[in-house]
Amino acid sequence: MSDADDNNNSGRRPISMKRSGSGTVQQSFARGRSKAVVVEKKRKRVATPGKDAPAGKQGGKGKGGESALAAKARQLGLSEQELLARQRAIQRARAEAAERDARKKQEEEARVQRAAAEKQALEDQRRAAEEARIAAERAVEEEKRQAAEAEAARIAEEARLKAEQEAAAQAKSSKPAKAPAGGADKSKPRQPRDNTPTPAANPAENALEAMGGRVKRKGGAGGSANPNAAKQQQQQARKNERPRRGKLTIQNILDGDEERQRSLASVRRAREREKQRRIDTGKGRDKQAREVVVPEAITVSDLANRMAERAVDVVKMLMQQGQMVRQNDLLDADTAELVVEEFGHIVKRVSEADVEEGFIAEDDAEEAKVSRPPVVAVMGHVDHGKTSLLDALRSTDVVSGEAGGITQHIGAYQVQLESGDKITFLDTPGHAAFSAMRSRGAQATDIVILVVAADDSVMPQTIEAINHAKAAETPIIVAVNKCDKPDSDPNKVLTDLLQHEIVVEAMSGETQSVNVSALKRMGLEELTEAITLQAELLDLKANPDRDAEGMVIESQVERGRGPVATILVQRGTLKRGDIVVAGTQWGKVRALVNERGQQLSDAGPSVPVEILGLDGAPEPGEVLAVVDSEARARELAEYRQRKQRDASGVVSGGASASLEQMMARLKQDKVQEMPLLVKADVQGSAEAIKQSLEKIGNDEVRARVIHSAPGGVNESDVLLAKSSGAPIFAFNVRANKQARDLAEAEGVEIRYYSVIYDVIDDVRGTMEGMLAPEKREDFIGYAEILETFNITKVGKVAGCRVTEGVVKRGCGVRLLRDDTVIHEGELSTLKRFKDEVPEVRAGTECGMGFVDYQDIQVGDQIECFQVTEVARKLEA
Repeated sequence: MSDADDNNNSGRRPISMKRSGSGTVQQSFARGRSKAVVVEKKRKRVATPGKDAPAGKQGGKGKGGESALAAKARQLGLSEQELLARQRAIQRARAEAAERDARKKQEEEARVQRAAAEKQALEDQRRAAEEARIAAERAVEEEKRQAAEAEAARIAEEARLKAEQEAAAQAKSSKPAKAPAGGADKSKPRQPRDNTPTPAANPAENALEAMGGRVKRKGGAGGSANPNAAKQQQQQARKNERPRRGKLTIQNILDGDEERQRSLASVRRAREREKQRRIDTGKGRDKQAREVVVPEAITVSDLANRMAERAVDVVKMLMQQGQMVRQNDLLDADTAELVVEEFGHIVKRVSEADVEEGFIAEDDAEEAKVSRPPVVAVMGHVDHGKTSLLDALRSTDVVSGEAGGITQHIGAYQVQLESGDKITFLDTPGHAAFSAMRSRGAQATDIVILVVAADDSVMPQTIEAINHAKAAETPIIVAVNKCDKPDSDPNKVLTDLLQHEIVVEAMSGETQSVNVSALKRMGLEELTEAITLQAELLDLKANPDRDAEGMVIESQVERGRGPVATILVQRGTLKRGDIVVAGTQWGKVRALVNERGQQLSDAGPSVPVEILGLDGAPEPGEVLAVVDSEARARELAEYRQRKQRDASGVVSGGASASLEQMMARLKQDKVQEMPLLVKADVQGSAEAIKQSLEKIGNDEVRARVIHSAPGGVNESDVLLAKSSGAPIFAFNVRANKQARDLAEAEGVEIRYYSVIYDVIDDVRGTMEGMLAPEKREDFIGYAEILETFNITKVGKVAGCRVTEGVVKRGCGVRLLRDDTVIHEGELSTLKRFKDEVPEVRAGTECGMGFVDYQDIQVGDQIECFQVTEVARKLEA
């Protein structure tokens, strides 16, 4: 087709593809524009290795008759075989990559299918479980429905039988007399027909009729032939029966024969009438006057309870008098007396201390007492083997649980001997810091075992234990321990004890002495025999049939158990549920636990137990006693707490009453204090640490324990330490997570200890660093002024000769005139000829200038000295 035909057909100029040269075409556009376009046509050619394409085919050879493969190989600098190998390697790599992609795609599809299958399985399992649950619920409902139908059928059957019996009985009682043989008397009126309805064939209808309900029947044998008679029968039945109450339920059918119950409204009306009657009766009767005991201080609510009045009325009366008080506010005795008189009662004023009367009962009669086990305290110096000896007696290992190998609590244990006798042991610490704990141990015991090491003899804490035992008038048994050691000398121990008035039986005395070895378990039987003999001589007795009294040996606060107190019952029997008071704490005994962790229902005399249920940890050494009521216990505890607060307030907040007191207080304010906060595992350890730390110090520096208590470190302790600027010393306890986080945020240091030596050493070292160093003067030389010179811009300078020692630049000097000190200062210049020198020795002349001092004369003596600072130590 020509260009003209194309133009005629399409109406526009077509693109011309005429060749204008080799490898180019002429492209025509509208309005006569054209453009030469290079055309490149690529032909695929499959080449056989080692063979060229036929010469006659198009594209087989390029320029010069060379094949495309050869041309490409030549272009890349390779042979045809190498090029083919590379192309095949590329094809294989592409094929492997495609295969990997396909495999990966298949694996992904398989994974998706597995996930879908698992999801479907879970869904099917859930659906099956739901269907099983629904089926089970339906089964339960069906069982309930069948049971209800069976119960209804049973009740209906019982009602039918009952109705039949009643109908038979009524028919028998209302049967007419037998008629004469000639027939019925026509003249007599016709007897009414029996009103008893014929039992219906349906049991439910019988049950309904038994309750007075109506049953409509249409014809049949069960229906009445006369409607009026049936109506009369129903009316008569309603008259004979009681009215129906509430809904028609199975419970109503079962309780049909019971008496009618009062409605709720009726009960309310009766209560209102009774309340009004009481009010009306009380108006016409005089109020009963009571004798009200008024102490020195009493709360509003307690006063109202004693008067049997409402606390609101007491508050209202006081508000009318111009006093704004609340129920928990304290009233003094005068105000309470006015209130009691205002309410028309009789006042009995008592002292507040009278609340203590009767807390400790008098001694029991001799005929009521029975023998009790002896209480033995094991005392002695530290590391003399007290706990090890007790271990040997108890066949336990207590010493391994003590940090540093020392006992830091009072342990109370009861041992039963082979003979059946029981002995209660108290293991007291031997360290000097636990003097108060040893004192309490001596007061609570009957016999003291004084443990003295045969290789160490009498030591300071041994003497202290002897003094405690003598103060408590407690007999002593000497146990010379560690007799198995080669260097032991028991005779030396007994001889040394003579200096402290302890004379043993071997030396014609009365004190028993036993040589023992806790490690080898030697002499234990002799020791127990000596204890039993001493107990027989003492004739220890107590009355177990009375309220318990005892002493607090130790107390602590344990997580999960609360305040726990170790009690030694001295007389009476302590039972679970008793209300006890110990010091400022009170509570109801929730549990009694012995040293083996066993729960006890009661504890008799000389039995050590741990009690739970107190509202706080009492102080060791406090007397514990059982009281009759919670009100009495609370009154005792509040009185003691108030007394303790008043005592501490007077000591800390008292004003100066004289000039001497004011000066003493000003002097005390100059003392540097190191505030500390101590938390320990038990109250005894906290008290011992506090006493030990407060003994450290002198007139310049001292430790002040702002708070010491048993239990772990909590957030309130951290806040108190932050406000006081004090570190926290945790002894055998730890801080909880909240307290640790708060301490880290507030910058409060918490130090953990397990041995009391470390606590004391750290505090002592810190306080020694707070002491001002001691200044010591060392005389280094003397000089004599031979001549004085006036130098411009320098001032007066002394020409001197060093007569003794050495003179150093910068040293301290004293200027002596006629053996009198007229100036003390420092050297400003020290010259030898014209040069500044660091020092000048004896026999040498030099020039000296003084700092800010010019009044020097010939013949004055110069005393040179150096001041050295020496770190001070606290006295042990």
